[in-house]
Amino acid sequence: MTQAHTIHPLLESLDLVNHPRVVTDIRGDETHESDNMVVVRAPATNQPIAAVTLDSAESYEDITIRSVEAFKKWCTVPAPARGDLVRRIGNAYREVLEDLGSLVSLEMGKIKAEGIGEVQETIDIADFAVGQSRMLYGKTMPSERPLHAMKEQWLPLGPVGIITAFNFPNAVWGWNAMLAAVCGDSCVWKPSLLAPLTAIATNTIAQRIAEEAGHPDLFQLVIGTDDVVGETMIHDKRYPLISATGSCRMGRHVGAAVAQRLGKCLLELGGNNAVIIEPDANLDLALKSTVFGSVGTAGQRCTTSRRLIIHESIADDFVAKLVKAYETVRIGDPLDETVLMGPLRTEGSVEQYESAVAQAKAQGGELLTGGERHNPGGDCEGGNFVKPTIIRAPKDNNLPIALEETFAPILYVFTYTNLEDAIDMQNNVDQGLSSAIFTGASASAERFLSPTGAGSDCGIANVNLGTSGAEIGGAFGGEKDTGGGRESGSDSWKSYMRRQTCTINHGSELTLAQGIRFE
Repeated sequence: MTQAHTIHPLLESLDLVNHPRVVTDIRGDETHESDNMVVVRAPATNQPIAAVTLDSAESYEDITIRSVEAFKKWCTVPAPARGDLVRRIGNAYREVLEDLGSLVSLEMGKIKAEGIGEVQETIDIADFAVGQSRMLYGKTMPSERPLHAMKEQWLPLGPVGIITAFNFPNAVWGWNAMLAAVCGDSCVWKPSLLAPLTAIATNTIAQRIAEEAGHPDLFQLVIGTDDVVGETMIHDKRYPLISATGSCRMGRHVGAAVAQRLGKCLLELGGNNAVIIEPDANLDLALKSTVFGSVGTAGQRCTTSRRLIIHESIADDFVAKLVKAYETVRIGDPLDETVLMGPLRTEGSVEQYESAVAQAKAQGGELLTGGERHNPGGDCEGGNFVKPTIIRAPKDNNLPIALEETFAPILYVFTYTNLEDAIDMQNNVDQGLSSAIFTGASASAERFLSPTGAGSDCGIANVNLGTSGAEIGGAFGGEKDTGGGRESGSDSWKSYMRRQTCTINHGSELTLAQGIRFE
């Protein structure tokens, strides 16, 4: 007789036990893995949490048709009224903040504080979107023709396809969906198969609020494999915008497919982010920021600090302190509030970590700390844990593996003599997401932020704070292989709308532009 699988209390508190897509009765060695179902395993234990049913080509088609119809109705709702619905969604997330954040930690592996912080991001962007719903501004322009007026307005775009990665299974959807909703768009979300439970819990709440307001198909979820669902979505003309978050390799494929049908693409891809530390910097601040930026989320953020570029005069002392700080980081169960670093998401991630460490050593890098698996013991036996790692580059700074993005807590250390060389070194990677400098000199800060383009080439450039932890008020995104997309704050709302230029003749004569006469 097989033993019943223990249902995690978070599934009960978030009403997932009776959800039609969630199978919690997993017994013995039965995995429920099949063409139409995926098992979700906790990365801290590699034990199953639940199974989730997958969408077929037929269910994808039904979801898309309903999203198209939902858009036709939703786009006619006044924008401030759309904002009121988003306000109610944000308030609903406030009521489940701790439980939903804890589910993020259970399923993805980031520590509880970060899981809760991620859901708080969705709440914050909902608040931002409510205000934005009254500020979808166009422009008025003077016409060169008498008795003519010109204006520019922004109109709803259509159903938006949102493809998210495993590392932010709640917030990245929130950045997109809350803004898209106030802009008048319907949303279809394709989450990572590594984090579908968070997506189901998140989307169910938004869908319930929308249904109560008479818009039951406004927020929809399509959970499926890339070949059945993903490929179909990115080639589907019914989605005028595809917002995709993931690897650079994935982004190139998505971008090419969407461009081929002349659709719009919003890409948020990888980052190989560097921190520059000048000799006159506040080194205590730089130390704390570097540890959080490189160790937070076990290095599984696109904004993770992956390269430290430090002035040669302070390198030895600073790196020694950094190593000591790394060795005090408590690793273990991400739901334990005393833990500072949880596991990597999959066994494959652990293997990539080990491969990168081996390559770095073969290329002349010096392993200063970490570089191996970690077993916290107890309930976390068998989890995907590794030690945070620091590798110092050779004196000639030639370490090719550092030019690649490894989604793991590995920090490569380089030294420099002058700031221009440091900035060049920072920019000398394919990605251009986030960057940081620690300095006490305004001249160095201004050089780093140079408006001529001679400074950081990243979409995010920070002074005296690290590469990770962006606020929702600013546009988030990067350049080069990071994709060029912008989400969240500032004027990112424009990605979810179409621009229309309008000219009105309020006279009785035909007057042509550029002085053309046609009589």
